[in-house]
Amino acid sequence: MSLHARKIGGVPEETARVARAAFPKGSLAMRIRDELGELFSDADFAGLYPSRGKPAWSPDRLALVSVPQLAEGLSDRQAADAVRGRLDWKYLMGLELADPGFDHSVLTEFRNRLIAGDAGAELLDRVLEAAAGRGLLRAGGRARTDSTIVLSAARQINGWCGLARP
Repeated sequence: MSLHARKIGGVPEETARVARAAFPKGSLAMRIRDELGELFSDADFAGLYPSRGKPAWSPDRLALVSVPQLAEGLSDRQAADAVRGRLDWKYLMGLELADPGFDHSVLTEFRNRLIAGDAGAELLDRVLEAAAGRGLLRAGGRARTDSTIVLSAARQINGWCGLARP
């Protein structure tokens, strides 16, 4: 898989309209998008992909999937199904309503790239920095990427159980 960096625009108008109609008060995934905006860009992950080969699914979107996946305790298969079938996740990721999503194995491959490139902590740090920058977290709070609960949950979802943290 190679990375062909592209800029993901905002939420498509039809996706936003239908998601707002279905979730008038919003949902976790919609609040993540509304409060934190676009956290990542494909260029942030350029070092993890070769320049040649079959185009990869957008890594900025795969990184976004990881946030509600962890929050909701979903497996890769369940998260991929949510991308295909849930309006609020399509809203989060800025996808058209008819977007078919991706196979669940893409998430495992993406995380393997993060591990190999030692970029997993950077991904979590970016989310926390964005949340803190918008006043959603306070200094001295419990949101730390090195906390036992975060590492445990990430390892459980990612299958990192046997790996030591660098």
